Amino acid sequence: MFYMLVLPIFELSKSRNNLKGNIMKNSIGIEKEKAQGLVVKLNQLLADYQLFYQNVRGFHWNIKGKDFFELHLKFEEFYDDAVVKIDEIAERILTLEGEPLHTFSDYLKNTKIEEAKGVTDGTKGVETVLKNFAVLISQEREVLSDAGDADDEGTASLMSDYITETEKTIWMLNSYLK
Repeated sequence: MFYMLVLPIFELSKSRNNLKGNIMKNSIGIEKEKAQGLVVKLNQLLADYQLFYQNVRGFHWNIKGKDFFELHLKFEEFYDDAVVKIDEIAERILTLEGEPLHTFSDYLKNTKIEEAKGVTDGTKGVETVLKNFAVLISQEREVLSDAGDADDEGTASLMSDYITETEKTIWMLNSYLK
């Protein structure tokens, strides 16, 4: 008889704990506070990618010199890839129940990447792209670390893929400059 009374109380207590856990988690099961921290970092990365996009778009349009054809195509490859990442980052922010930044004034307030204006020299453009990638990979590593702490496999997987690609690109750009 005692067992029959204790078991329902235990089950009720267990369900209350689960309910409490659900209140603290968003709809995809990530703790809300940790998800919000990731949203802040992802918005930083989003702003960085937006400025990176503008920089390489400008290089694509304005580069001159003997490496024009090669760099014109390479810069286009970079900004095409950035557009995809910008969309993926914004959608990840939404998945985490945050709001992606979407104005250039917000991007300028939040970016760690400097605007590159008036760059026509190919070597200078590649050097700037390399600096921009250094900022991006640093931010990607921060997001990856925070995603691991939040048990957020979706964000971690995205950042892991970005880091692998960025590392290879940095190696190739360094090889180009030598």
